[in-house]
Amino acid sequence: MTLRLAGPLLLIGAGKMGGALLEGWLKQGLDPATVFIQDPALSEAMGAFAARHGIVANDAPELPAPPAVILIAVKPNVAEKLLPEVEPMVGETTVVLSIAAGRTLESLSRYLPDTVAVVRAMPNTPASVGQGITVCIANANVTAEQRRECDALLSAVGDVVWVEDEALLDPVTAVSGSGPAYVFLLAECLEQAGIDAGLSPEHARQLRERRSPAGALLAQSDEDAATLRKNVTSPGGTTAAALEVLMDEERMKTLLSRAVAAAAKRSRELSS
Repeated sequence: MTLRLAGPLLLIGAGKMGGALLEGWLKQGLDPATVFIQDPALSEAMGAFAARHGIVANDAPELPAPPAVILIAVKPNVAEKLLPEVEPMVGETTVVLSIAAGRTLESLSRYLPDTVAVVRAMPNTPASVGQGITVCIANANVTAEQRRECDALLSAVGDVVWVEDEALLDPVTAVSGSGPAYVFLLAECLEQAGIDAGLSPEHARQLRERRSPAGALLAQSDEDAATLRKNVTSPGGTTAAALEVLMDEERMKTLLSRAVAAAAKRSRELSS
């Protein structure tokens, strides 16, 4: 289905995540003539990409009409500084969609009229390859149509989940937002373990890279992670021997629980 909005889209910040979203929108058929980029620090690569598609990109683009969506994709400390500049561009039907980490609905609305529709979203880095997941929460001003538009924009780079309790965005950040880093650390450790066991760095890296299909199986299977783990663990076999070490006294489970709790705590600190 072709992606369409009720008016122009203003993308504020076209870095890694903003750029990934933009590519996803264009792949979904969004008319590039309806997209405008505001970014005073636009990279050369993104500037060239925008030019190829006929997208207006500068530090103060002129829009033909109030935007249907203003998507804020800048660093959290920059987001609040930009909100006073955003306020004059907001139309009666504009929704402000923010993916700035740690910025609450209240902090985003502070510099905007009380009637403005605001959505806070937390995507993760796999969005850059179209395999992300984004968790969203809307304020009371967001209409069903605005929610549909935000859902369609974010669905261009993966799955979208909506929640009603903003406090859930902190554990979401800890599990989903930070989660890819945990997986990358596991891959890093697995690669080094292969080298320590006698593999060449090239072979260890090649074998480590084949772990990604396990994630695809987990996503596509109706069975939970514990069942899938048991399915590949033969009693008395090599996998069982390895898991005895990893699961000894539930050290790995405890360590991950502590890691997620620490990330959620930091998310709450940043939000406040």
